[in-house]
Amino acid sequence: MKTRFPRRALLAALAAAAALSLINPCLAQGSSYKSEYRLSLVLGPAFPWGKGGEIWANLVRERTQGRINIKLYPGVSLIQGDQTREFSALRQGVIDMAIGSTINWSPQVKQLNLFSLPFLMPDYAAIDALTRGEVGRDLFATLDKAGVVPLAWGENGYRELSNSKRAVKTPEDLKGLKIRVVGSPLFLDTFTALGANPTQMSWADAQPAFASGAVDGQENPLAIFTAAKLHSVAQKHITLWGYVADPLIFVVNKEVWASWTPADQAIVRQAALDAGQQQIAIARKGLVEPGQPLLKEIAGLGVTVTQPSAAEREAFVKATRGVYGKWKPQIGAELVSKAEKAIAARKP
Repeated sequence: MKTRFPRRALLAALAAAAALSLINPCLAQGSSYKSEYRLSLVLGPAFPWGKGGEIWANLVRERTQGRINIKLYPGVSLIQGDQTREFSALRQGVIDMAIGSTINWSPQVKQLNLFSLPFLMPDYAAIDALTRGEVGRDLFATLDKAGVVPLAWGENGYRELSNSKRAVKTPEDLKGLKIRVVGSPLFLDTFTALGANPTQMSWADAQPAFASGAVDGQENPLAIFTAAKLHSVAQKHITLWGYVADPLIFVVNKEVWASWTPADQAIVRQAALDAGQQQIAIARKGLVEPGQPLLKEIAGLGVTVTQPSAAEREAFVKATRGVYGKWKPQIGAELVSKAEKAIAARKP
């Protein structure tokens, strides 16, 4: 004989469950949240990159009243320091969350090479025109299809050139210099076209190589130059050529995202947007204010700061035009053309 569950009791049980889910949104998903979510970063809070992660984690913890706790793992330590594996590990669930580099993720998502096209973005307004517009939305859709949930843009900054040998004003000045570059074929092509000797190596190996003279130079945002004290490892010349910039992307693993309530998803997304804005401001500090105080600080360390004229910069553009043309179809000609139009229409 079947035992009937009284309708009144059933309704009471459902009402109790609904009330409980309001008290603890985790239960609404049918499973408890993790006690800790692992956020992968290349650099820690001493750098603008890691500071963005710290801000995001704090905002999420405060706004979810401790339901979502994020722990920072700088140095891409969750994957033994291999930056190029970060995106795959994020997709696979080895990493829960990340603030990742468009450069590091470009081997898995070729469209992200857009930002590494030499001399595409002449100023910060150009970066903003891409990340805040249709191009940025297109790239987020691509990342979503690739298996992650993109939430917000951050910024590592323009990658400027430093070396131990001489001031670099023209492509001829680069000839023969051994320059440490990131593990991207596009970067190898760019520096080869400029006559340099590009060398791929980890950042941990690079700094002793600068000190010993085994490697002449590198390219990185100025915030990294100062925080890493590169002037102390023979990097005595900086060229502000703004040849590429490295936007960062705040993302979450799809399974982790699906485990959160819609309310918590909204909180994490807004926290990422807020942290991204703050992080970009930190990355640009000292470079957008009148007098560019960061440049004065670097010069005060005994570093020669070279700013090529418009004509001198154009010589670098011409020298890398073949690289730009080679990579445009690989990235996606339509996407690159859309980016070019957005930059041409930008407002200062």
